[in-house]
Amino acid sequence: MLLPRPAEQPESTSAGPEDGDLREAIEETGRRGALVDEVVFTQESDVGRIAGLIERGRQQVFAQGITNITAYQRLRDSRKGDYETAYGSNTELTLNPAEFEENLNPFSNRRIREAMNWLVDRRHVAEEIYGGMAVPRYLPMNTAFPDYARLAETARSLELKYGHDPERARRIIEEEMKALGAARRDGQWYHDGEPVTLRILIRTEDARKQVGDYVSNLMSDLGFNVRRQYRTAQEASRIWIASDPSAGQWHIYTGSWVSTAINRDVSSNLSFYYTNRGRPDPLWQAYDPDETLDNIARRLERRDYTSMEERRELMAEGMELAMEESYRIWLVDQLSIIPRAANVALAADLAGGISGSRMWPYTLRYRNRLGGSMTFAAPSMLTEPWNPVAGSNWLFDTMITRALNDPPLLPNPYTGLYQPQSIQGAEVTVTGDTVAQRSQDWVELEREETIEVPPEAWIGWNAEENRFRTVADAHPDGTTARSRTRIRYEEGYLDGQWHDGTEMSLADLVLPWILNFARADENSPFFDPAHVPRFQVFQQYFKGWRILQREPLVIEVYSDQVFPDAETIVAQQALSPLPWHMLALGMRAEEAGDLAFSSHKADANRVPWLSLVSGPSLETLERHLGRAREQGYLPYASVLRDMTEGENPAERRYSAIQDWYRERGHFWVGNGPFYLHSVHPVEKTVVLRRNEDFADPADKWLDFSEPEIPEVTLDGPMMVPQGQSATFTVTITFGGDPYPEKAIRNLEYLLFDADGNLQTRGQAEPAGEGRWQVSLDADTLSALDDGANSLEVAVTSSRVALPAFASHAFATVPVGTRLMEVDDE
Repeated sequence: MLLPRPAEQPESTSAGPEDGDLREAIEETGRRGALVDEVVFTQESDVGRIAGLIERGRQQVFAQGITNITAYQRLRDSRKGDYETAYGSNTELTLNPAEFEENLNPFSNRRIREAMNWLVDRRHVAEEIYGGMAVPRYLPMNTAFPDYARLAETARSLELKYGHDPERARRIIEEEMKALGAARRDGQWYHDGEPVTLRILIRTEDARKQVGDYVSNLMSDLGFNVRRQYRTAQEASRIWIASDPSAGQWHIYTGSWVSTAINRDVSSNLSFYYTNRGRPDPLWQAYDPDETLDNIARRLERRDYTSMEERRELMAEGMELAMEESYRIWLVDQLSIIPRAANVALAADLAGGISGSRMWPYTLRYRNRLGGSMTFAAPSMLTEPWNPVAGSNWLFDTMITRALNDPPLLPNPYTGLYQPQSIQGAEVTVTGDTVAQRSQDWVELEREETIEVPPEAWIGWNAEENRFRTVADAHPDGTTARSRTRIRYEEGYLDGQWHDGTEMSLADLVLPWILNFARADENSPFFDPAHVPRFQVFQQYFKGWRILQREPLVIEVYSDQVFPDAETIVAQQALSPLPWHMLALGMRAEEAGDLAFSSHKADANRVPWLSLVSGPSLETLERHLGRAREQGYLPYASVLRDMTEGENPAERRYSAIQDWYRERGHFWVGNGPFYLHSVHPVEKTVVLRRNEDFADPADKWLDFSEPEIPEVTLDGPMMVPQGQSATFTVTITFGGDPYPEKAIRNLEYLLFDADGNLQTRGQAEPAGEGRWQVSLDADTLSALDDGANSLEVAVTSSRVALPAFASHAFATVPVGTRLMEVDDE
């Protein structure tokens, strides 16, 4: 579904005369870094006000995608307002699967969780609650991403299996409730003489309020006593994220997730959403999936397969088992519009919109001028504590912090393929049985029969002896890897500066890596049990790394984890720096038992969750800063001292961050195109300002144009006599013009019979000028019974990652049936 846009409204990322003028201004001024001078983030949760605020110039961007049809229509017809379109948001029901310390939790029962899929009417949610700006979703993968097209057969079969069937849901829930010892009297469920009460946690800022009310009504109709708990993001997070799920504070949460970039490989979704490796929070630690599902999830997360067909089979089986487990009931994929002023442009991600775009800080601009200030509004701000180790994972917090750091690679917002930001290039070598391909020239892809890991490479950290563990230590007889990635950073990369004016060093690259190991080691003061599950997965595929050269910096990483795209392999292996002196303050505070990086460890130790920007953490960090400066504290000094910059690095670093804190009131230091100027927790306002010392010219990423999403129609006969063949026509266009044949990666068709069973699949044939044909022979159609059938096509393009779909219903009828003719005028 594509939203129409008035012809006179310019596309946000099209390079036009305005961008040409900007380039001239950039060249004349030599401007570097951001194209605007300041971005002010404010909290605004009333979607109904957004269009008016933008039209009056009070705000320039609303960071959240909205599905309000009234707001969309107003922006569509406005000359001062406009919008971006994103396909990566979804809504689901998060179910609490824990056995409660007191009272009965029906959702600790797997069959009751599975039955919820038949209970909810996803089409009702999509069409009535979201006003048609959503499509039903059943599986833990976005319906607009490439893997959905690859798994079209499995997806469609499961969607038919779990279609709306409330009577089946009622029957299963009744059976399982009785098995749990509950009884139904006068239409109400009781357990141990008390009504079975469901606490439904309902978000209030968007359409999830209506979703929560809809689900509450369904559960009430089934005989449950329902308590509706309406909460904002921050209020809700204290319950579903931070609390012990067995404490019984909630049963259902109206969840929502955003894919912040086009995800070309969603195979790790099973681990993230269905195992305790997904997140360190208490809810995830309560997940105990079926052993087969857990093993499949592990294999997919490690990319432990030797062909795309084996991958497809693993994902197909995993999707089926995930539906049986149903820790989440997926409801819809939203088609979101992201409001902005008409005179504002930026590269919005096709999946994550503006808030998910890694490129918004590099491309945000007024169309007709350089500089200026912009106001972003978001429905929640400072929702959870900010720290780069295990801090807030909330979308709008993350959107801001992305602007404060400069990663080595950035994903293309239309294809999801990574592109170099601060690396010169990379060489990826994989073993012969590894599934990998290359799409861009900056990366080289080679194959070797065996990849030996050098014995001197670092494979771990010895917390007792404070030293690196080498491959020789861990594998005296040697070991091999499935991939070797050699990454060449730009010349002078480590000569860059942090926002507080200190010079970067190799220690900034190495300390975060050490900390990853220390947090999983019981002998380390930074040990965090919630970090262990994810670390164990990492440890299974990580095989070592080493520094080949310091200037320009070249590193080499060995791993058993691979991805279908070589560009993604590089992005996953590239090390991103964090200022070691900023991390050191948090490390000292955690070691002293004053603060904790993660919510899990903070709760366990009954200390504040560490925030570098607000709250009680600041006073504690300031106290540790004073002591660290007095002592010249350098974490793991025995190995990092040779990696720091010059003599007495601790004094320079701590002096700089102390001045930074006194001036800014926070400890967040980065190296991105913006720096964190000020944080105002009470007012829910955050101010970013342009980093004038940023290395890149301001027009580096201005070349993104309108995403060319294929527009697909499928036509053919409405009725086909048994024993005859039939031909169907697929038309693919963009902006009214034929879509180039060379840009079509794949065009697959699926034929389903009247019962929803897949009868055949195949490839369409090109027929010239944006037209393709699907020919079904007489034998294929003879296998169909009389009645309605469905032909569906899935189209993937090399120009955008989003697949496009079309379907055509037709009937097979007995020979001799008179075929109706329809006047198309």
